[in-house]
Amino acid sequence: MRKVLVLYAKYGGGHLSAANAITTYIEDHYYGNCEVRCVDLMEYISPFLNKTTTGAYKQMAKHAPKLWKTIYYNSRKGVLSHVSNKANEIMANKLFKLFKEFSPDVVISAHPFGTQMTSYLKETGKVDCVLATVLTDFAPHEQWLVGQDYCEYFFVSNDKMRQDMIYNYGTPAEKVFATGVPLANTFSYPFYDDETYQKYQLKKDKKLILFFGGGEFGLGQKKTLQILESLARHLDEYQIIAISGRNKKMNAEFTKIAEKINNEDLHVMKYCTDVPDIMHISTLVVTKPGGLTSSESLASHLPIIITNPIPGQEEENAEFLEGSGAAVWLKKDDDIDAVIDGVLSNSARLQEMKEKSVSIAKPDSTRDICKKVLGDF
Repeated sequence: MRKVLVLYAKYGGGHLSAANAITTYIEDHYYGNCEVRCVDLMEYISPFLNKTTTGAYKQMAKHAPKLWKTIYYNSRKGVLSHVSNKANEIMANKLFKLFKEFSPDVVISAHPFGTQMTSYLKETGKVDCVLATVLTDFAPHEQWLVGQDYCEYFFVSNDKMRQDMIYNYGTPAEKVFATGVPLANTFSYPFYDDETYQKYQLKKDKKLILFFGGGEFGLGQKKTLQILESLARHLDEYQIIAISGRNKKMNAEFTKIAEKINNEDLHVMKYCTDVPDIMHISTLVVTKPGGLTSSESLASHLPIIITNPIPGQEEENAEFLEGSGAAVWLKKDDDIDAVIDGVLSNSARLQEMKEKSVSIAKPDSTRDICKKVLGDF
């Protein structure tokens, strides 16, 4: 029986979601052939360091996005990249305890730290395993490629990204596969639309907009409220589910808008555990361009209006999605009403965006990744 170690870190939710998707798929489809263990590598190395660094990341992304952008791009090369690499070598020696304990045959890394540490341990001869890296955004970053000589597989979200890695970053073509970002298995389950309409008190004869307006970073609250008010101007033709997430202030403001408008077709929710089901009946999604949510939207064949990207990786995601034709990026100085009207009032444009979304979707990403690394069972 092969042992598979899945590594992630909680710098943003996408890494954990990708790791969970892969772990669940292996448990469901490779039972009896593989033993899988999913580990937060930073929590394993040092709970204190994990809490400190993930907290700093969240605070910086929320309160100092320009500083985060500088760090993000400077960490590609130069002093910051060397500091990061050296720190990971030190932490790799602490992670080595896990390798000795579990003795994995395969490591699947959903965060660059996992790839860097494992490749360092392979380079120094401390471990002998197959290493696969799953990139969770829509553009490459050099931090994912540190130690790439010791990584057998790179799984990326799209074909353009694969070409960038081959021709601009020197990654051997036979190592890079455009499988898509791993998706939860719920996106492959049968959908029961009638039950979804009934559960959320939605109307079958009205198109649905799914608006993710919260997010853990709470970026652009004023703009987010303006977007919801602009969307609500189209309640004669659309119904809206507005999800505020963990942001209590945003939920309170959403509720105020809903009370002011007083229209039963505007639904405000804090959380939603049925995102795949709601996406399946939606016409459009309005969201930050995180790698996971963007991939889920594409897999659901949805046009996307992009709002409030975190500088750095999410801006690069936005550039790819807009460039592909599947999304419209609502930028800082844009006329919100004009952009939203231009999408919602143009059925031909929505259909074209939907077709582009279908063309770049990777709905079988998790299966394809596991099949490539572990084979058929």
